[in-house]
Amino acid sequence: MTLATPPVTKQAATGVLTGLALGDALGFPTEFNDVPSILAKFGPWRRLPLLTPAVVSDDTQMTIALGRGIRTAMDSGLLTPERMAGPVSAEFVAWYHAPDNNRAPGNTCLTACRLLEHTRIWQEASQLDSKGCGANMRVAPVGLVPGLSDEQRAGAAQLQAALTHGHPTALAASDLLARAVLLLAQGCEPLGLIGQLRSYAVENRGRYHARWLGDLWTRAGDASPQAYIQRGWDECLAALETVRDALRDPSPETDPCERTGDGWIAEEALATALHCFLLFPDEPVTALRRAACTRGDSDSIACLTGALAGAHLGAAAWPKEWSERIEYRSDLLSLAALWDS
Repeated sequence: MTLATPPVTKQAATGVLTGLALGDALGFPTEFNDVPSILAKFGPWRRLPLLTPAVVSDDTQMTIALGRGIRTAMDSGLLTPERMAGPVSAEFVAWYHAPDNNRAPGNTCLTACRLLEHTRIWQEASQLDSKGCGANMRVAPVGLVPGLSDEQRAGAAQLQAALTHGHPTALAASDLLARAVLLLAQGCEPLGLIGQLRSYAVENRGRYHARWLGDLWTRAGDASPQAYIQRGWDECLAALETVRDALRDPSPETDPCERTGDGWIAEEALATALHCFLLFPDEPVTALRRAACTRGDSDSIACLTGALAGAHLGAAAWPKEWSERIEYRSDLLSLAALWDS
């Protein structure tokens, strides 16, 4: 069953894109630091400051690139793999060459984007052994586009992941993050989110989106397309279980990475972002600060946490004095305007 379009009045797209950029900007200065080092530099985590200027990382840059690629694809009609792969690849290659691409981007994205520039078959660029969080850090726009069927949304989420990260867990985690954004934008209660995501994962565990992914599975050495994609869903189901376990005995003052992982890989980034969001579902700024004050991939964890909180609470989630000084604000708001209306 296809879910309805998110309500206009909430401005979920503005909330998501602003939230992910704010989380990115909060976590960028703390990345590669352990919690004691972060506390020594910035003081108590509940008062973690948004620096001026509020500079973001490649997480936000690639989210904008994906959003622009989807916009171009849909300018000519319904979203299809044939319409999407070219424009999104072109945006990723443009990002690869951009002078602002100096924010410690991941090696997988750099390698794949370099290959995308020189091949007509995107599957040849996909890094099959990589399930880094670079695939799902940027997928939030797929959860925001109105009017997509479940098949289109899942296929688009997995395709954008596979352009760079070909490991099935990267595909499944991206699909789940896009689904979580959609569910929250539609008014899903946070307490029920993990259950809904788990049901979605179980339902899709053996579903390989051949129309969107082509022969990608044949390059991974699995016995069948179902065996390939099941590997990803099984790892994501295990990750969702770590979130459920952590929330049975919540510990807001403890680094969330200790319970749900450091976030350098796709399923851990998803799990720890869900963990941070669900610790503080109605305190979005606190959730962002908790996500940014972690030992792991803090900018990506906080980026995804901001997307979840923004989907849940909309544009009103974020302090005006923060949202007005975020880097790339005009680009983010132009994309949000397409999907809020």
